[in-house]
Amino acid sequence: MNQNWTDITNIENLIHRLLIPFLLKVIGAFALWTAGTLVIRWAKRLLGTALKSRNIDPTLILYANQTLALSIRTLAVVAILGLFGIETTSFSAVLAAAGVAIGVAWSGLLSNFAAGIFLIVFRPFKAGDVIQGAGVSGVVREIGLFATLIDNADQQRIFVANHKLFSDNIVNSSSHPWRLASFKVHLGLMADADRAIREITEILASLPGVRSHPPVSGEIVELNAHTLVLQFKAACTQADHASVLSAGHSRIHSALKAGGHPLPHSTGAPLNP
Repeated sequence: MNQNWTDITNIENLIHRLLIPFLLKVIGAFALWTAGTLVIRWAKRLLGTALKSRNIDPTLILYANQTLALSIRTLAVVAILGLFGIETTSFSAVLAAAGVAIGVAWSGLLSNFAAGIFLIVFRPFKAGDVIQGAGVSGVVREIGLFATLIDNADQQRIFVANHKLFSDNIVNSSSHPWRLASFKVHLGLMADADRAIREITEILASLPGVRSHPPVSGEIVELNAHTLVLQFKAACTQADHASVLSAGHSRIHSALKAGGHPLPHSTGAPLNP
């Protein structure tokens, strides 16, 4: 009887010394994880509202929320480990060392990531804009955190590393409601410049897609021993730019032939004598 009572007493002591403290730690860990989850939800909602009020790009908001959630969960894990008596100092040191090693190994990737953040924040262009940069030109389809997707005129999709794009000069042709289509015409010295300017200006002004304001302009931009160079500029939308250039060159060529304007090195002879 005494032996049974002693066994029961030992089991109770074991429960009090080990099991109950362990269960309390488990409950505390569960409480910490739950509190961390609630804090993450509250912080993400607060951060999202603040960033949206400043018209920050949705991609950047998503990244900021994910970074915030990961940081809070990491702190919660460290706190739970400390609750169970696990030394977290060495864990933090290992985590920091791993972060440094990963940063060195992924330096190129991280530079693309940093450039992507700047592109999203400063917004030199947006999806749908026509740009030139990093040796390519075309329509921006997506601004990613590591690369920007651009479709060129041949319908080829180009993935441009963000750090190359951000470190280069960027020409955004979609920033304004219209852009200029430029034409250069080379004539012989015996050509009637005033007549050529008048005729070509009227031709360009009648093209579909050319705006009436600002009006088409034409002027002499170069005069040398053999050539008279005229330059014309017509305003059009970005969508009409390619068609205006194509139709303009075709119509100018026909007008030069029909009007008998002398070309360079033709000794004053008209194009169609």
